[in-house]
Amino acid sequence: MSQQQRRPWIVGVSGASGTPFAASVLRGLLAAGESVDLVVSRASRLTLLDETGIAFRDAHWQEDLRSWLARGADGKPDAFRPDVGGVRHWAAGDLAAGPSSGSYPAKGMLIVPASTACVAGVALGLSKDLLQRAASVTLKERRKLVVAVRETPLSGQTLKQMVALDEAGAVVLPASPAFYAGATHIQDLVDFVAGRVLDAAGVPHQLYRRWEGELGGASRG
Repeated sequence: MSQQQRRPWIVGVSGASGTPFAASVLRGLLAAGESVDLVVSRASRLTLLDETGIAFRDAHWQEDLRSWLARGADGKPDAFRPDVGGVRHWAAGDLAAGPSSGSYPAKGMLIVPASTACVAGVALGLSKDLLQRAASVTLKERRKLVVAVRETPLSGQTLKQMVALDEAGAVVLPASPAFYAGATHIQDLVDFVAGRVLDAAGVPHQLYRRWEGELGGASRG
């Protein structure tokens, strides 16, 4: 695909716990044939190191991303075989990057996981880094923005900021797994949340079993 034809989804990864959610969303986008522009915040790199042992480095981002996406939610390496050829990486501090401009072609943006600090920054229209700037651009251009909030409990101030995001046109999607899909492993619970993010974006996937109106269907499947 030529650069002129490329129209990616921007995926922002903030510092909240939940890097397996981001990995599952990224794998789902790539499996659907979507192009991805990736922004990994500085805080999220600390979380990624803590949760996976992987140090995400700008100079070696393809190698580090491949290791991250190959890892299962249970910590097992090489659980997946990701092809990261459809990904373009932008440093979080690069405010001159493509996604910082409304003229840059993008389908929309998915923030997963989204910390409460990220929620506040986007709701207030701040642009302290490329992740927040890209989210502000997404809103002003009336493109799809999905914010997968991962925090509990939620303060009143954060709830107000989530309402502000909803009123601005974003989809506020708490990272809340469900159990009707017949989950038997931690990866199933992670994939359910990732699948709901992709549902909100309108990206087809097969990450979880959908409700079909039959009680007990998952347990018999």
